[in-house]
Amino acid sequence: MTRANVVRAILAFAVLAASLYFALSKPARLGLDLRGGTQIVLETQDSPNAKATRENTDRAKEVLHRRVDALGVAESSITRSGERRIIVELPDVQDPTRAAEVIGKTAQLTAHPVRAGDGKPAKGEQAVADERGEPILIGPAVLTGDGVGSADASIDTQNGTGWYVTIDFRNGGGKAWQQVTAKAACATGAERRIAIVLDGKVISSPGVVADVPCNVGIAGGSTQITGDFSADEAKDLAALVQGGSLPVPVKTIEQRVVGPTLGDEAIDASAKAAVIGVLLTGLFIIAVYRLVGALATIALACYALISYAALVMMGATLTLPGLAGFVLAIGMAIDANVLAFERAREEYEAIPKRGVRTALTTGFTKAWSAIADSNITTLLAGGLLFFLASGPVKGFGVTLTIGVLGSLISAMLLSRVLTDAALSRKFIANRPGLTGLGSTGRLRKWLDRRNPDLMKGRKLWLGLSALAVVVAVTGIFSKGLNYGVEFTGGRLVEYSTSTPLDIDDARSAVADAGFPRAVVQTSGKDDISVRTENLGNAEVVKIQNALAEKGGQTTKQRDELIGPSLGEELRKKALIALGVALLVQLAYLAIRFRWSFGAGAVLAMFHDVIIVTGVFAWLGKPIDGVFLAALLTVIGYSVNDAVVVFDRIRELWGEQPKARFADVANRGALQTVPRTVNTGMGAVFILAALALLGGDSLTDFALALLVGIGVGTYSSVFTATPLAIEFERFVKAPAPRPKTLKRPTRQPGESGAVV
Repeated sequence: MTRANVVRAILAFAVLAASLYFALSKPARLGLDLRGGTQIVLETQDSPNAKATRENTDRAKEVLHRRVDALGVAESSITRSGERRIIVELPDVQDPTRAAEVIGKTAQLTAHPVRAGDGKPAKGEQAVADERGEPILIGPAVLTGDGVGSADASIDTQNGTGWYVTIDFRNGGGKAWQQVTAKAACATGAERRIAIVLDGKVISSPGVVADVPCNVGIAGGSTQITGDFSADEAKDLAALVQGGSLPVPVKTIEQRVVGPTLGDEAIDASAKAAVIGVLLTGLFIIAVYRLVGALATIALACYALISYAALVMMGATLTLPGLAGFVLAIGMAIDANVLAFERAREEYEAIPKRGVRTALTTGFTKAWSAIADSNITTLLAGGLLFFLASGPVKGFGVTLTIGVLGSLISAMLLSRVLTDAALSRKFIANRPGLTGLGSTGRLRKWLDRRNPDLMKGRKLWLGLSALAVVVAVTGIFSKGLNYGVEFTGGRLVEYSTSTPLDIDDARSAVADAGFPRAVVQTSGKDDISVRTENLGNAEVVKIQNALAEKGGQTTKQRDELIGPSLGEELRKKALIALGVALLVQLAYLAIRFRWSFGAGAVLAMFHDVIIVTGVFAWLGKPIDGVFLAALLTVIGYSVNDAVVVFDRIRELWGEQPKARFADVANRGALQTVPRTVNTGMGAVFILAALALLGGDSLTDFALALLVGIGVGTYSSVFTATPLAIEFERFVKAPAPRPKTLKRPTRQPGESGAVV
C-alpha cells in the first residue's frame, strides 16, 4: 500500500470511529413534525409606548420563557428569529388553544384595589367584570408584572383544600403587595379584594383573608391565592402571573400542530425507504461494477453513519423534509463512485497492460474535476435553502449539505481505500472481469460501435424541449398553481376519521358547519384536509365535530396556521431563492467553463424547472415549501448532469482543438451517458421507495424529483449541449488548453509499461 493510501486509511478509520461515537452517544433532535407537538411563531408589534426592536423582542422572549416553564412542557424551545419573531416549540402538546391563550397574552400584568360603589367609575378607576362575570370597579394599578418573580401551582394534600397558587415578588413587588393588601384588610365586602388584570381582563380577584391585620397587609415577599381551582386552572393562572408583562404586544402569525402518530409514520416510512433504497441501489451498483461496486456499497453504508453523526454532532433538528433530504443524499452519494469507476474502465480499456489498480487510481484522479464541480453546484442549492428559506425547508438544506459532504468522504476516502486495498491483491488484480473494471459495459460499447450523431438533429431536440415548455406554461396559466397554505396564508387542518369518509360527504359536512368556501381535499389514504383563510380554534373543533357525525371518531392529525403577511413573505423568499439560485449557478459555470457552456446549462435548468412546475400545475399538486426544496434540488441535479457532460466535452476539445466543436460535443455527450444512467438509477430507487412508502408530502417531494431527474437527464444531452453548440458560434476565444495529467507510477506487483 502506498504512503498516500496509508494516510487515507488512517483518516477513514478516524472518521468512522468519530462518527460511531457521536451516533451512539447523542440522540437525534427530532423536529415537531416527526415527534409531534405544537409550534407557534409570534411577531412582536409596535405599541404606543414601545417599538418592536431586537431588544424588546428579546425581553418578550424571556417573559414567554417563564410562561412556558410554568405550563410544565418538557423540552420546550423558545428562540428569536430575525428582529421581531419568536418561535415557540412545545413537544407533545396537541391542543394549541390553551397554550396559545397562555403564552400569547400581550398586555401588562397589573394588580388593582377593588372598590365598591354605584357602578360609575371615578377618576382613575375602571369598570370591569371579574373572573365570574360580575361587574366591579378597580382603582389605579399598584403592582406590575415586573414586580413578580415566580408563581407556582401546588395542591394542599394535608388539609384537602385543593389547588392554590404561590407568588413570590421581586423589584419592590413585595412591598407594593403589602401596601395594597394592608388597605384591603381594613375594608369589608367587595373592597376586601385585589384584582389581577391581564390584557384588560381580570384573571383573578382573590379576597384578603380575615386573619390579615388592617394597615399591616401580607408581608414576607410572597403570597398565596386559594380558591376552587382545578389543576389546569391553577397552572394556567400561575403561568400568566409568572409570565408577567410583555414589553410589546405579540401576534400569532404561524401555528403548526402535528400528531405524534403522524410523526412516527413519517419516520417509519423514511427508514423503510432508506433501507429498501440502499439495498436496491447496492444491488444495482454490484450488478454493474461487481467487486468495486460491492465495496462502494459498503462505503455507502458508512456514508449513512457519517451523515447521521454529523447531524447529531451539530445539534441540527431533523425535520420531515430534512429526513427526505437525508434519504435522497444516499442516492446522490453513489454519483462520485460511478464517475470514478467509469473513468477507470476507460483507462483500463485504453491501456490494459497498466493493470486495473493503476487504472482505478487514474480514474479517481481524472474524475475529481467533474466530482468537485457537480457537488459544488448541489452545495450551492443546499446553501441557498439554508440562508433564504425558513422552517422545515431550511432543515432540508442542512441535511442535503451534510449529505453532499458525507458523500465526498464516502467516495473519495472510504471507497478509494477499500477498492485500492482489494485491487492490491494479485488474485484480484489479475482478474479484471471480477473487479468490474475490465470492460466499459454493454451500453458504452454499443454507443462506441454505433456512434450516433445526436447533435446532427439538435434543432429537433431543441424544438421538442420548446414544445414541452409550452405545454408546461399552458398548464401553469390555464390550471393555475395550487399554492399551499404556507405561501397563501390561512389555516390547514388535517383530520383522520375511524370510518373512511367520502370526500363529497366531507365537503357537505364542512359546508353545513358554516364553511362553504373551505377547500376540502383527501390527504394521504383516508385523511381529510380542510383549508380556509379565517379559521379560529373554536371553528376547528366545530369542523371536527361535524366530520365526526359522518365519519365516526375524528382525530386532528395536523394543524397549520400561516398569517397572510408571513405567507406573502415566504412566497417572496421562494422567488428570491429561485432567482438567486439561477444567477449563482450561471456565475459559477461561467467562471469554471465558457459562457456558452454556462448559458446552455442555465437555460436547460430553466427548462427543467418550468416542466416540473407545469406537471404539478396539471396534476393540481400543492406548491409549498417541500416543493420548493424539491425544485432547488432539481436545479442542483440539472446542473450536476450538465457539468459532467461539459467537463468531458472540455477535456476532449482540449485534446483535439482543431476538431469541429459539434463532433466533439456529440462524442462527449455519448461518453457520459453510462454515468448519467447509472447515477440516475441509483437516485430513482430511493425516490421510488419514498413515493411508495412516504406520506402525502414525501410522495409529492419524490414525484417532483422523479420528474426532475428524468427531465434533467434528457436536457443535459438534448437541450444544454445543443444550446452550447449554437452559442459557441458567437464565441471568438480559442479552444481550451489540454490538461496535463501526471500518470501514476506502476504499483507494486503490477506488470506492464509505465506510461
